[in-house]
Amino acid sequence: MNIHEYQAKQLLKKYCIAVPDGNVATTPEEARTIAESLGPGKSVIKAQVHTGGRGKAGGVLVAATGEEAFQAAKKIIGMTLVTNQTGPAGKLVRKVWVERATAIARELYLAVVLDRTAQKLAVIASPQGGMDIEEVAASHPELIFTTHVSPGQQLWPFQTQKLLHGCGLDGAQVQAGTGIIANLVRLAWEKEATLVEINPLAVTNDGSLVALDAKINFDDSSLSRQPAIAALDDIDQTDALELEAKQNGLNYVRLNGNVGTMVNGAGLAMATMDIIKMAGAEPANFLDVGGGASEDAIAKGFEIILRDKNVGAILFNVFGGILRCDILASGIVAAAKRVKPKVPLIIRIEGTNVQEGRAILAKSGLDFTMAGSMKDAAEKIAKVASTL
Repeated sequence: MNIHEYQAKQLLKKYCIAVPDGNVATTPEEARTIAESLGPGKSVIKAQVHTGGRGKAGGVLVAATGEEAFQAAKKIIGMTLVTNQTGPAGKLVRKVWVERATAIARELYLAVVLDRTAQKLAVIASPQGGMDIEEVAASHPELIFTTHVSPGQQLWPFQTQKLLHGCGLDGAQVQAGTGIIANLVRLAWEKEATLVEINPLAVTNDGSLVALDAKINFDDSSLSRQPAIAALDDIDQTDALELEAKQNGLNYVRLNGNVGTMVNGAGLAMATMDIIKMAGAEPANFLDVGGGASEDAIAKGFEIILRDKNVGAILFNVFGGILRCDILASGIVAAAKRVKPKVPLIIRIEGTNVQEGRAILAKSGLDFTMAGSMKDAAEKIAKVASTL
């Protein structure tokens, strides 16, 4: 689960990490009032949507007066912000964060992220703040400094000092930065966050450290244990189809292609998307109906896929293991007859009782194409997609 910048900054503040003074506004009038309450000087008005690259897309503006803050908020609130992370549909801006502008001397990068391979938290620091960390890692890997901390443990001082000296901080700043890192790690442990990122962490003109932007992601499976965090979820920022799928126990992510996919099992779904791309087509979604793959789940999956207007064909790729292929096939037939998909349908099934399952499909009267392997399925769906 993602949260907004203003929510992340409120959390950082609770963990004794300095952030600029500010508040959230849902109208231009509120933005003007907040800017004026911050006192003399400039303010920054920032769109609150779940995406990076807001500044490049026009979602971050600077105002010198309350009236300018009003005009900036008027421009941002209600706009559809399109970034390289949102896709062409963009995200509607419903609120802005108004904060006091900070006098910046340098910008650093600092994050605590769950390293699933190491099964530890990784603390990452870089003197190249304000940039995508992936770009820094690709062009200047020597400027990425990383250390790990095991579950339930704290970092040793020498670990944080090495990170911060690598970022070019002096003695007092290293001491302050050590406290920030310790609090970020504590936040990640206590709130079960998979990412706590400050980018940039500003070194101000007076030498202090301030979090100018913040991004925090949480493990969805932890939300039942974290009701206060779960309450921060903004469903307006969730794709409507993704939200409906989640409410029906389906794992669905909308993508930008025209090939709908329905698969049972997350690993198989990932492999299916890869092989579709290798065949020259583009998946329109990731959809895992789960190992049970009941008739209702399959029908709901069909409904959700077909409501994406970009979908011109559907690939159903299933493996019958615990749930046998004959039962899966019966579910597919029943669901298809309920939903009546009017786009080309390619089906590949494999596993326990596969011959029985294929026989059920063959006798169903449905209009579909059978595929014998994943490669065959991908090539057939790519051929169909090329004509759409």
